[in-house]
Amino acid sequence: MKGLEKKRVVITAAATGIGRATAEAFLAAGARLHVCDVDSAGLAAFKASHPALGTTIADVSAEDQVDQLFKEAAETLGSIDVLVNNAGIAGPTANLEDCSPEDWRRTLAVNLDGAYLCARRAIPVMKRAQSGCIINLSSSAGIFGFARRTPYASAKWAIIGLTKSLALELGPFGIRVNAICPGPVEGARIERVIAAEAKASGRSPNEVRSTIVQFNALKTFVSPQDIANMILFLCSPAGARISGQALPVDGYTYTLGE
Repeated sequence: MKGLEKKRVVITAAATGIGRATAEAFLAAGARLHVCDVDSAGLAAFKASHPALGTTIADVSAEDQVDQLFKEAAETLGSIDVLVNNAGIAGPTANLEDCSPEDWRRTLAVNLDGAYLCARRAIPVMKRAQSGCIINLSSSAGIFGFARRTPYASAKWAIIGLTKSLALELGPFGIRVNAICPGPVEGARIERVIAAEAKASGRSPNEVRSTIVQFNALKTFVSPQDIANMILFLCSPAGARISGQALPVDGYTYTLGE
């Protein structure tokens, strides 16, 4: 991807999955990175393969840890051109009345508050530069309802509202804000979600997986690389006139079924 050389990029939850694929894609494009994760071992392994990578162990739902992340990112990068708010958790799989207040608050704290806390720290830096790009990770759950996934879906719908509102606030400063709405992404996390849904609904994991694929036009899951490709496009000169959008990368999920 052209035009990303020397861009200074902060990515949350980058030790594995979408975050790791996105970080590696930015590195391949010549960008400079500072990343965080709660997985210290995964973060150390990533840095071992990319010694110039800046890293911080941080839970994005904790304000003091986000403050430390951006302090260390400033030391590594000097400024910030791109923020990718990737951190998120699946939350509980249960009917709403069976979701504990603690699970509800934790799901929103990581998925929504984390994006707010990170954007809050990145925005003043981008305003000074009169340019920047923020990518928030929503989900197909931010477009459709998910039975037994209400805390997660609520947070992902809210991410789209955050994105559209910030795009209006920040456009006059040359800062673009977009959301990506992945469908089910291949990897360990979706396998945990499938197992939890199978248990809650009394179906087998294979039945749950088949249902997900059934209501997808391309009959497929997506890969972390698919999401990384869209993020890099939006942050590149090719995406320079795209802002305030919630863009599905999901093979066209047209209903979630039951």
